Amino acid sequence: MGASIVILVILALIALFVVVKGIRVVPQQHAFVLERLGRFHAILGPGLNIIFPLIDRVSYRFDLRETPIDVQKQVCITKDNTQIAIDGVLYLQITDPKAAAYGTTNPTMSMIQLAQTILRADVGKRALDEVLSQRAELNATVVQELDRAAVTWGLKVLRYEIRDITPPADVIRAMELQITAEREKRATIATSEGAKQQAINISEGERQQAINRADGAQQAQVLRAQGEAQAILLVAKATAESLKVVGDSLKDESARQAMAMRVAEAFIAQWGAIAKASNVMIVPADMGDLSRMVGTAFRMTEGIKTSMNKQAGG
Repeated sequence: MGASIVILVILALIALFVVVKGIRVVPQQHAFVLERLGRFHAILGPGLNIIFPLIDRVSYRFDLRETPIDVQKQVCITKDNTQIAIDGVLYLQITDPKAAAYGTTNPTMSMIQLAQTILRADVGKRALDEVLSQRAELNATVVQELDRAAVTWGLKVLRYEIRDITPPADVIRAMELQITAEREKRATIATSEGAKQQAINISEGERQQAINRADGAQQAQVLRAQGEAQAILLVAKATAESLKVVGDSLKDESARQAMAMRVAEAFIAQWGAIAKASNVMIVPADMGDLSRMVGTAFRMTEGIKTSMNKQAGG
């Protein structure tokens, strides 16, 4: 009785061992490599899997998700013999668990070493300025070369990103001086261009101002001349009209006598004005004879009368 119980207990323990060791649950996006008697047997996918204990063994467990891996900083020599330190990040994904398990002893380390080697070789083909300005080209070159070798290792290289490029301290100082010089150069060019444009604008403004003034002066002269011509024409017309009125009025005898009297008064007034304007003047010998002066004025009117009669008779 006691022996049978012991046997049952041993069998139960063996069954429990078989159940525990024979069941494998694989998480999503993972893969287990199963070996049977030391040889590759199968790839266990996500979910519940049954294996045979003692003869089956899970040798490798892989995460099939994209995995970022740090590529340690290394010193590279550029084409112009400048030492720079470069580090980056490599993004890998396992696509073939069997190749990843048996293609290399450490696929991750193999990819890191190969990435550093490819990067050193590519940096050696470029000058420092090219390395600093062509990160995208460097990244693409590393990805392309790694992807060729990664096929045999069951890996897929998704991306490689250079994280930091550190030139020597003296090179950094020289670059800072160069940047300062370039900025000062651009500032000087911008200032000269601004002064040039300002001078052009000022000259154009002065030119346009001179043209406007000349046009204004020309138009003013034309308008002034037109105004003066119109004024002369109006004065001439007014004079002609007044003379015509005077001539028509002189046809009457009483008007001619009034005209003669008016001429005499004007004659006398003009002589008086001459005397007031100057202390010294030359006068006719008979200036003192007022009657003779008046007679002279009347003879002038008689002459006007005679000419008018002739014109009327003609």
